[in-house]
Amino acid sequence: MGHRESHMSQSDLFSWNMERDPVLRSTIVSVLILDTDPDWDRLVETIDRGTRLVPRLRHRLSTVPFGLAPPRWALDPDFDLSWHLRRVALPEPATMSAVLEFARTEAMTAFDPARALWRSTLLSGLAGGGCALVMTVHHSLTDGIGGIQIATALLDFDRAGTDRGHPPEPQHDHDGALRDIVAWNWSVGSDLLRGGIRATPQTAWRALTHPTRAVRNSAALATSLVRLAKPVTATLSPVMIERRLGRRLAVLDTPVEQLRRAARAVGCTMNDAFLTAVVIGLRGYHDRHGARVDHLRLTMPISLRAADDPIGGNRITLARFALPVDIAQTEDLMRAVDAAVSGWRREPAVPLSGAVAAVFNRLPVGVVTEMVKHVDFVASNVPGSPVPLYIAGARIDRMYAFGPTIGTAVNVTMTSHAGTCYVAINADTAAIPDLATLTECLAAGFATVLRLGGEYAPQAADATAETSRPAPV
Repeated sequence: MGHRESHMSQSDLFSWNMERDPVLRSTIVSVLILDTDPDWDRLVETIDRGTRLVPRLRHRLSTVPFGLAPPRWALDPDFDLSWHLRRVALPEPATMSAVLEFARTEAMTAFDPARALWRSTLLSGLAGGGCALVMTVHHSLTDGIGGIQIATALLDFDRAGTDRGHPPEPQHDHDGALRDIVAWNWSVGSDLLRGGIRATPQTAWRALTHPTRAVRNSAALATSLVRLAKPVTATLSPVMIERRLGRRLAVLDTPVEQLRRAARAVGCTMNDAFLTAVVIGLRGYHDRHGARVDHLRLTMPISLRAADDPIGGNRITLARFALPVDIAQTEDLMRAVDAAVSGWRREPAVPLSGAVAAVFNRLPVGVVTEMVKHVDFVASNVPGSPVPLYIAGARIDRMYAFGPTIGTAVNVTMTSHAGTCYVAINADTAAIPDLATLTECLAAGFATVLRLGGEYAPQAADATAETSRPAPV
């Protein structure tokens, strides 16, 4: 692990600093519904292998003296897998609501900073003969795509599984504190210098040959940086305003192919279709409360992951921007959503988000926490496996990833798996005290979007209605 990889990134440090306000905890809770109890010994071996493939799962954070570098990932000398991996029996009635009750408690529980920032619990006795595996990780350990990478390395394509060998134990890094601080700062400085040396001749040549374009590009970058870092001081929603510590969870299922067809019918992406469904759902929720809203502000993760990045890890930036809500025609709304999202993905400042985070990390925490609490919602789309997956002999039937609200009213995360999109809803109870109502509105939003794809299959509508009925707890 290089010196820069051995420390929190500036973006992760930003999230970590924000957790001084517990409303802004960056905890991800994934719920896997399994068709049967996995073999416990195989499950332990699988998770143990994962902690070797992704050494950060055996690391804890160590602060650096005087803040001369971000907190350092250091191997936990007391790492004990049995503390991180547990199994309990679900209380009666052992329904999906009981699983979500456990998951919401996990979402509201802080991590022990003296240990690795994750835990997993196998919940047995689920009605119908299945069980649930609830995995809780801090967002600094991985993003959505990184989590899928880890799953791909660990999960099987059949019940029998495959012997993938036993990776070696992660090694201790014995650098002293002073040497480590110097090495980290040298690494960062060297990268900046190398980047400057590579860019300077190109920049100079462009300035000489196309001076007008060079000035225009510089101005565009400066404007983009302002947009990326601009403080958010007002909540656009007139309804979802309060922010506190309570969380409630709910789930929705929708078919992948129908959502993809709906997107294709408008010439957009499946992510556009997903966001449009969420926007329509939130518009309906405001209608239920007698409030009209023109725009809502979204926090959307944008992946910065490169092909040679290590497995797992956090490689995203968070873009905050407004989406239109009051466009009546679904096709027109989806095209407007596509234009807004595409524009942000092309923002020149996005690759510099780490530098922006570094600036924020030097501001008083209270100033920045108030800024992020004025965003209305988070939405994230994580592509998963198109085929069934197994863990320790059990098939994964459903897969929900409840992302953190990070100061917004609600996080809606969609994970596709084996032909179905599993939508996980994590709501702040102060902003959304009636989650059952919001869930019904989101289900209606997905139904509206799916109709764009042609014939609307009654069985899919029934299935969506069933799973959308408050499993909120």
